[in-house]
Amino acid sequence: MEPVTPRGAVPVALGPAPVRPARATAAPGPTARLRGDGLVDRWGRTATDLRVSLTDRCNLRCSYCMPAEGLPWAPDETVLTDDEVVRLVRVAVERLGVRDVRFTGGEPLLRRGLEGIVAATAALRTTDGAPVGTALTTNALGLDKRARALAAAGLGRVNVSLDSLRPERFAAITRRDRLPDVLAGLRAAQDAGLGPVKVNAVLVRGVNDDEAVPLLAWALEHGYHLRFIEQMPLGPAGSWDRAGLVTAQEILDALTAAYDLEPEPEGARGGAPAETWTVRGRPGATVGVIGSVTRPFCGACDRTRLTADGQVRSCLFAREEHDLRGLLRSGADDEALAEAWRAAMWGKKPGHGIDDVGFLQPARTMSAIGG
Repeated sequence: MEPVTPRGAVPVALGPAPVRPARATAAPGPTARLRGDGLVDRWGRTATDLRVSLTDRCNLRCSYCMPAEGLPWAPDETVLTDDEVVRLVRVAVERLGVRDVRFTGGEPLLRRGLEGIVAATAALRTTDGAPVGTALTTNALGLDKRARALAAAGLGRVNVSLDSLRPERFAAITRRDRLPDVLAGLRAAQDAGLGPVKVNAVLVRGVNDDEAVPLLAWALEHGYHLRFIEQMPLGPAGSWDRAGLVTAQEILDALTAAYDLEPEPEGARGGAPAETWTVRGRPGATVGVIGSVTRPFCGACDRTRLTADGQVRSCLFAREEHDLRGLLRSGADDEALAEAWRAAMWGKKPGHGIDDVGFLQPARTMSAIGG
């Protein structure tokens, strides 16, 4: 199966590149792939975490994600059906060693069959008989009405995107006045036992970069686990500028000026994207920072991605995709699908390349790729 390179890759002016920490360096050289392996790549990494985008549509219009008028949505006939999603997830779990499945979008709550997809996924067992970890990344609009049903279907936990606690600022960032609905969804998720409930926040210079400490204070008050994410070049063409990037170090400087933070034990992070700290004096409280741009973690990446239209992406920033939908609809059996997926992952690059001089922003935005 040959990779497909989407048209429209966008050059990004990056400015001076930061120094990469040693832990973000991939294995020193390629390794040989044996037929029948799981989702291994030539750099010694194994993907066990599957991100499944269920739709490219969203009911917010976050300024760093899409233009105010929205984007051309994928035609319905190109989007995987519920049964097709479940089949590919089953192949990933039962044949390829995937242990955790996260449903994303766009906004996955816009998928009518979400509860059924979650239930079918939760019923699967890994190659060693363990239950599959299930999670959902959402903007929480409507979650107050579906949290209990999702928990009953087998959903484990949720991550909710929230960039500001100020109603007027939230409305300016998302172009929708829906902050009360997000807060209601968070409360419902917690009440339904979908925890620990994590909150993802993106800080943008001159927009909401003064909210790091207030967001953490609020999260501690309500028992949410806060994660800050550096803004990545995955929005509309020309919308990302390194000058507007609030770096992981800047966020940490603001937090440590107000709180006593203790870093995670050495080796505890594993393949998780967030560096985390416990908040001393607050039992069980943590805060994390995902420094995708300035503190990349490519060397420990354990993720594979499936877009809503059935394409495998080995990295958020990949410019190549591998078509599973075509194989599936042409009658391929499970092992043929699995082998095509293995081949796709074998071509994964050692890093995302944001700091490379020739870096091109992917043609697809975050809403089309799946977070």
